[in-house]
Amino acid sequence: MFARSIPSPSSSYLELGPLTLHFYSLCIIAGIAVAVWLGDKRFRAIDPELKSVVSDVAFYAVPSGIIGGRLYHVISSPSDYFGSGGEFLEIFAIWKGGLGIWGAISLGALGAFIGYKRAAKSRPEVTLPPFSQFLDALAPRVLFAQAVGRIGNWFNIELFGGPSQGWWH
Repeated sequence: MFARSIPSPSSSYLELGPLTLHFYSLCIIAGIAVAVWLGDKRFRAIDPELKSVVSDVAFYAVPSGIIGGRLYHVISSPSDYFGSGGEFLEIFAIWKGGLGIWGAISLGALGAFIGYKRAAKSRPEVTLPPFSQFLDALAPRVLFAQAVGRIGNWFNIELFGGPSQGWWH
């Protein structure tokens, strides 16, 4: 019996002159774009007049989610940043990786709430549904974003187990 696996690529980035494109970050960006696009379609199914509300809210939710994801990572791995051997200023080196989904969802939802309230104020001619209905429309799309983002972990050779030794081999 032999183990089967999908090997990770030998490189996790592409260099274009002075620019380095990390596949992980491209997957995160693609996931966000898919979530906003599909979320907008689902939210507008409630009322076609709700055009661009999702992208307006994303302006607040996405940066909040990135900050929340980073904060969660820093809090859940403090030895990398605090104490002996820790590098405090590395907290800000987000390009080196380290985001936690629970922090991203938590602060992203708070950013979405703020963005949704601002969108409601800027569109007095349209009555927005309750925020809970907005979240219901977007929640499945956040799962799509998470799935696309996880593909980036394959490029980074992280967050997956070894080959299975299950009975189905």
